[in-house]
Amino acid sequence: MGEIMLPQQYKEEGNKLFKEGDFDGALASYTKAIELSTHEDKDRPVFLKNRAAVHLKKENYEAAISDCTEVLEQSPYEPKALYRRCQALEALGRVQEAYRDARHLHNQQPDSRDVQPLLARLHKAVQKQMEESAQITNKVQNTYKYVFDITQEKQKREDSANNMLVLAKERSGAEVLMSEDVHVRIMNQLKIETNEEIAVSCIRVLGQLCVDSEARSKRLLRELGVPWLVQLLNSDSGSRVNAAQYLLQIIVSTLAGMDVKGEKKADADKLRENKREVDSVMAVLAVTTNSRAMSARGRDAVLELLLKNCPIQALNWSSALLEAGGVQRLMEVASEMEGYRHESSMDITDSTRTTVAVCLSKLYEDMYYDKAKEQFADAVDDFVKSKLITPEIEGKVRVTAAITCLLLGPLDLGNKMLAKEGILEMMLVMANTDDLLQQRVACEALIAAASKKDKCKSILTQGVDILKRLYQSKDDGIRVRALVGLCKVGSLGGTDALIRPFADGSTMKLAEACRRFLINPAKDKDLRKWATEGLSYLTLDAEVKEKLIEDRASLQAMLGLAKTGDHSVVYGVVTTLVNLTNSYDSQEVIPEMIELAKFAKQHIPEEHELDDEDFVTKRHEVLCKEGVTSALVALAKTESQNSRELIARVFNALCGHQQLRGTVVQQGGARALIGLALEGTAKGKKQAAQALSRIAITINPATAFPGQRACEVIRPVLALLHPECTALENFEALMALCNLAGMSETVRKRIVKEKGLPNIESYMYEEHEMLRRAATQCICNLVSCEEYVVMMEGDNDRVKFLVLLVGEEDEDTSQAAAGALAIATSLSKKVCHKVLEVSSWLEMFRLMLANPREDVCLRGAACTLHMMQADRGVAERLVETDIVEVLMALSKLPPEGETRIKIIKYAEEALLQAKEHGLIKSRDEANSDDE
Repeated sequence: MGEIMLPQQYKEEGNKLFKEGDFDGALASYTKAIELSTHEDKDRPVFLKNRAAVHLKKENYEAAISDCTEVLEQSPYEPKALYRRCQALEALGRVQEAYRDARHLHNQQPDSRDVQPLLARLHKAVQKQMEESAQITNKVQNTYKYVFDITQEKQKREDSANNMLVLAKERSGAEVLMSEDVHVRIMNQLKIETNEEIAVSCIRVLGQLCVDSEARSKRLLRELGVPWLVQLLNSDSGSRVNAAQYLLQIIVSTLAGMDVKGEKKADADKLRENKREVDSVMAVLAVTTNSRAMSARGRDAVLELLLKNCPIQALNWSSALLEAGGVQRLMEVASEMEGYRHESSMDITDSTRTTVAVCLSKLYEDMYYDKAKEQFADAVDDFVKSKLITPEIEGKVRVTAAITCLLLGPLDLGNKMLAKEGILEMMLVMANTDDLLQQRVACEALIAAASKKDKCKSILTQGVDILKRLYQSKDDGIRVRALVGLCKVGSLGGTDALIRPFADGSTMKLAEACRRFLINPAKDKDLRKWATEGLSYLTLDAEVKEKLIEDRASLQAMLGLAKTGDHSVVYGVVTTLVNLTNSYDSQEVIPEMIELAKFAKQHIPEEHELDDEDFVTKRHEVLCKEGVTSALVALAKTESQNSRELIARVFNALCGHQQLRGTVVQQGGARALIGLALEGTAKGKKQAAQALSRIAITINPATAFPGQRACEVIRPVLALLHPECTALENFEALMALCNLAGMSETVRKRIVKEKGLPNIESYMYEEHEMLRRAATQCICNLVSCEEYVVMMEGDNDRVKFLVLLVGEEDEDTSQAAAGALAIATSLSKKVCHKVLEVSSWLEMFRLMLANPREDVCLRGAACTLHMMQADRGVAERLVETDIVEVLMALSKLPPEGETRIKIIKYAEEALLQAKEHGLIKSRDEANSDDE
């Protein structure tokens, strides 16, 4: 057992870690000290103030305020607590509260040089805010004259509504609008408003009022009511539904402490305080799922809100939805058939059932315990039984449609339902009838059922003849579905060129049939979608790939379909693109295992010659030229994690070619990749991160990732510095980070904040030369960061290892280490002292100064100058060696070229500095002494 530490010891440990720049470690130590102390403990305020300092560094301003407030509750005028709370309040824009603290602080320390400018700055900010508030109040009142007056002219009202939206985006404007009860006026206005643009602006105003404000969000829920807010989704207008969906997401995110655009991670403390309100929103959304009164677009929005928020662990709404009968409601929606109308039907879009499939899949994944999975399966089973309890055809149709949805979502559960006695047989009987509706749903179910080889074999024996018969149907909808079924069965062999379920030539005939549906402008989108899905199976065949890549009309039709953003087309298009780019998972071929398989007379998969690297590269180039990136960007908005992984795979395959990376960036691929790298499956995030790394290596990061986007890239790229990643992924990540670190101090600080330094430094110890070089070059670009310099000054071997790396045989590594030392010694006297603690420092300095490579010599001369400038003690250590003679020799070099001139300048300045310390004399002074 380890020794138990006292609170004071944790505090000391926190102080040490804070000085070294390890803010996460310091936070943990101070937190431990606080947890072990009591409220009566005299040292507790110190622990809290220290933790507040860490929170300020990490920009956790609310937490800093909380810690300081606890201290001030016991000692109302404690200076450090007042100062740190004042800083945090100012950072959050709460200048009036910050000014209050600054005044109290000034009363305690009237002569403080830190407090006086702070007080003056905040006084000015308060005055400005008061002036702005008065102006905003006037603006708001003027805005009211037009927005809510339907007698005014249309343009004037629309302009006023937009102005009100601009005001709502400002904190002070939002406060004034709420004080004027604008939310109640909007509620009343929306009951009579006929102007769509004004209605949408009003809903967006409500959303902006709730941004980052728990108080305003709660007030809206209380005074407008959750049912009314959810009912805003009940519209056929896409812009109105989007605005209402954003409003509801903002409310949930604000009350749960989530970042709407960033990671979907709730704040447990905030959620505890606001659980009742969040639960009320989620409960109404759950009940609305299968409401017959809800519009098709509105239903999709409800499903997307459930999909986004139920899986968030702290919300715990996956389990709550199951308990509240939500699974049965989702199955009701899954059982709907587009185009099939019945008195009990609900409105759905092309994408509804796809979204339901994804939603069911995500919810089922969140059933972490076997018992929960059993409950989920029981809920599905109850739904199936309830529909089959009567002999009516509608029940069979709905059950078949719902099971198809399961097979596209939680596959294990779908197969479990499919395996129930009589279900598959029922589908085959339905497919063999003359009723078009039964044929259609049964055909779709058979396609979905053939997801695994064992199921394909079952359908091969029982259903292929039925599919062939259905393909002769006069109804295009039946024909194309039967075609896809045949395509799926025909792709049983995958990429193995030796397995062909059908006769030679059949695959190409099926592909041509799909093509005819795809490129025919007279066919509706649904038929073209199914044709694309057929190609997604057939393009496992290399001959079909080559035929398709040469068919510009088919490619443009498929990519055009993708650019619509329709969720239902995602799978077919993306899978086809994965096949065309060969970006699927390929099993590593081990020669010894092949020989063993031959000996055992086992079948050995064989890759087609048309899948050789040259053919694959050509396909990548053609797709890029045809605008595949724009299609991928549109498809990347899907919530399906598996589809997102496939999209990331295609992106990464394209970015594997240096000449294609510029096109990917120009067409918006970089932005889409950031989203794919932050959320999705583990493999998908890795693929997207590698693509981002490749872009950052080739293209100027400032161009590829402008503004804040450069900081968003850091976390996914750092994730590639993991032992489970390949050496290539490690290397590309290091090179990307090196380029990113060269952008700005903001980016460098972000790398430090994301705990990237230890990971990067670990590769400086790697035996692999290229990894070691890339890591050292990355550190060279990071060393100017203030936090890293503080860490170098700490009790560690960072400086020592940089000195030793100067002696590396690899010239680029040596140069990077010398560059890092040159920067570090210019920024810190302590680093200069630590250099002298390395036993081989003199040898390394000689190596740099006498290096035939002028770039290394220049860095050595800069290091020497900085050491001379540090203080007399350091300079004296240098003068005691032969460094002075080397500097003199360098100062006499002929001035040839820009680098050489700099070397001479640094050498002369270093000698002059030694002279000013009184450690050496000029030649004239030496001669004078001799006389």
